[in-house]
Amino acid sequence: MHAAARFIQGGRDMNSLMAVLAPEAVVFQSAAKTSQEIVLILARKLERLGYVRPSFVDAVAERERTFPTGLKMQGGGNVALPHADPCHVLKAGVALATLKESVAFANMEDPGERVGVDVVFLLAINDKDQQIEALQTIIATIQDAAAMRALKCARTLAEIKSVFG
Repeated sequence: MHAAARFIQGGRDMNSLMAVLAPEAVVFQSAAKTSQEIVLILARKLERLGYVRPSFVDAVAERERTFPTGLKMQGGGNVALPHADPCHVLKAGVALATLKESVAFANMEDPGERVGVDVVFLLAINDKDQQIEALQTIIATIQDAAAMRALKCARTLAEIKSVFG
């Protein structure tokens, strides 16, 4: 079974992700060079928007060291799903970044391996059940090669919505 499918089974209505996607926390074609840089960019957006506590960015970095979230996808278009414990979150939200150039994240299945990631979903979920639902929706999307190609090429929020809707 593919890594993402083993990570979490299922697949929900894609509109549930649009309900928590923070439009002001979407970054298109970021020039970030490292996983830490893109996580910081997205986390600071969520913090300014009132989604997360100031402790969130450090909690994400610490969790990423212990439980990496880079996912190697069949056919490319690798993804990272960094997140932190709900105690660092004020209200549910998801930040999203597409990258100009792949950024290395540690592989979820093999932490010693680096995965070149093209899309980052930074999850700020304050409810474990909601976190699972958001992850299921994302997993369903990233397993769809056409949806991933569209997501990687998206330049507007409307294009993002068309992928998830």
